[in-house]
Amino acid sequence: MDRTGPGRAGRARRLAAAAAALGCAVPLAGCGVFGSGITMPRRYTCANAKVLTPPLNWAGAPPGTKSIALVVDDSSAPITPYVYWIVFDIRPQTSAIFEGQLPPGARQAQNSARRAAYSPPCPGTQGHTYRFTVYALNAVLDLPTGTSLQSAWRAIAEATIGRGRLPVNATS
Repeated sequence: MDRTGPGRAGRARRLAAAAAALGCAVPLAGCGVFGSGITMPRRYTCANAKVLTPPLNWAGAPPGTKSIALVVDDSSAPITPYVYWIVFDIRPQTSAIFEGQLPPGARQAQNSARRAAYSPPCPGTQGHTYRFTVYALNAVLDLPTGTSLQSAWRAIAEATIGRGRLPVNATS
């Protein structure tokens, strides 16, 4: 007998499916683009009334990694790049972000909407491709929660020792 109950078991299956839909892993070794044809579930776009941060996991941080950062952006937006989410100071032993959660100790910078939060993309009916980029950093960033997008991006660029990127397609 399943002691988790139908609600908890169903939620676990949905989380697993969502993680699989986002590609499960973003390798950090190398600088190429990894994965293709992956579709973002609508629940992580503006089509969902409740804003949910998407799950993502990664592996392969290089030696010397002191922290991890995540940037979700769109390099094809009219104002490029449009940044939907910046998470930084993720502990180096962390290898995942779970749906609707930040890892312990992680902080968020302002995005292009000037919010220190995840802003779900609105891809429209024609669809769009977004980039999930995980950066291995050789430092813990000395920035406050809510720091500006430019400050966060500059600090991430200066401390990057490895990265992995996952392009994700979405439609409304």
